[in-house]
Amino acid sequence: MNFIGISRLAALVSFLVVTAACASAPQTNGGASLGLEETVRTPAFSFEQDTFAFPNLIGSRHPNEPDIYAHYCFVLARGVRQFAQFARFDPALPKLDRAGYVERVKHIVARPARDAALPLDDRIVIPGYTNLREFSRDEESAVKEGLGGPFWTWLHWTNWRVVLPVDGSHQEGVAHEILAELRAGRLVQLLVTNWPKPELNHTVIAFESRPTADGVEFLVWDPNNPDGPGTMTWDSGARRFWATDLYDTEPGPIRAFRMYHSLLL
Repeated sequence: MNFIGISRLAALVSFLVVTAACASAPQTNGGASLGLEETVRTPAFSFEQDTFAFPNLIGSRHPNEPDIYAHYCFVLARGVRQFAQFARFDPALPKLDRAGYVERVKHIVARPARDAALPLDDRIVIPGYTNLREFSRDEESAVKEGLGGPFWTWLHWTNWRVVLPVDGSHQEGVAHEILAELRAGRLVQLLVTNWPKPELNHTVIAFESRPTADGVEFLVWDPNNPDGPGTMTWDSGARRFWATDLYDTEPGPIRAFRMYHSLLL
């Protein structure tokens, strides 16, 4: 293929990616209620058991500290989903050595997070531990090595969405999608941002929703804070998300996009 042909193909691919991003949320009727009348959560997920024991650190909060575990938020959030979908724990089995656990974690995170959850019998077994929190607490260095580095998550083509304007209809569609996924029993990974404010360009995992007088409150697991859930709120009247209680973030309007849920996005 000559240069012109390659250029045209690249332009077409770019167009498809952009239009897929813009069309990723379903059409809505302009501010109608999301229809949530009771709490909806992913039934198989426990914040206290199914998340990592160690945090992703914010580099600017730890100046002059070399070799800290910083800038891994996308790796950890995706990893929580991958463990939930592709791993199971069996405390009755004998423990492995460090190298053995590194390999098990590598196999788990090698599967795309967009894939459907495996049946329990087909999942990769983590022997000697009851859950992810216990495992990552006792085998922290092995888990971190198995998860891999953050470099390619920084370059993922969907990250550019933080600089694009989106309207209330798009964000309402995202809210609808989050609820639909939670009702189906699936965790939802979100890219959240208040760009151009240089504060929040981050990812969280939504695992529960609660109705409020004005919309929906979403409980999220934040890779930066293993101690307790954060909160982001959907305001149906304003048709926007709000950082109600997100770690190290001032309350205020934010934009949300789904992550790692399709081949392109």
